[in-house]
Amino acid sequence: MFNAAINIIQEEHRSLAAIVHGLKYLVNDARSNGARADFKVLRAMLHYIDNFPERLHHPKEDVYVFARLLTRTHEADEVVDELTKQHQEGAQLVTALHTQLDAYEAGQPGGLAAFGEAVDAFTEAMWQHMALEEKVLLPLAKKYLTEADWVEIAEAFGENGDPRFSADAGNEFSALFSRIVTLAPPPIGVGPSAES
Repeated sequence: MFNAAINIIQEEHRSLAAIVHGLKYLVNDARSNGARADFKVLRAMLHYIDNFPERLHHPKEDVYVFARLLTRTHEADEVVDELTKQHQEGAQLVTALHTQLDAYEAGQPGGLAAFGEAVDAFTEAMWQHMALEEKVLLPLAKKYLTEADWVEIAEAFGENGDPRFSADAGNEFSALFSRIVTLAPPPIGVGPSAES
């Protein structure tokens, strides 16, 4: 169960990384060519961030990985404190993304620049957060958590249904991930290119 749980967590990180990369790509593309971004795609990406990592992934890390690890060792105290703080700060960064996207879409002066700064802050925080989890937290979890812990973690995360791999076509996140891929231009997705 240990390998299954780790694989699920890492695959969810890859799904989030794909969205984060896409968000950064679209903003950089708008910055470089001066065109207004595709707000449907950006809103779909923010909806995904609101509902998959913020509502499912991070809370389950808090309850099933962080809390369990704190009961097994004090060696993880510092990294769990930092990651918990990052989860809270991440929610604030997501709020800023929404606020700045609203302003950008409304045509406020400097809207792209402000939204771009919010995207930069969010993407940098997510890269650092996922790296800390994968390079420090998960090795500690591998070292200290029990087989029973891993069974419970695998079951909890298995209920999420990774949007890239869900066999359930009705899964809300699978459908959303597919929608993002359909709307987004290459190289993120298969939607119309900016030149079309």
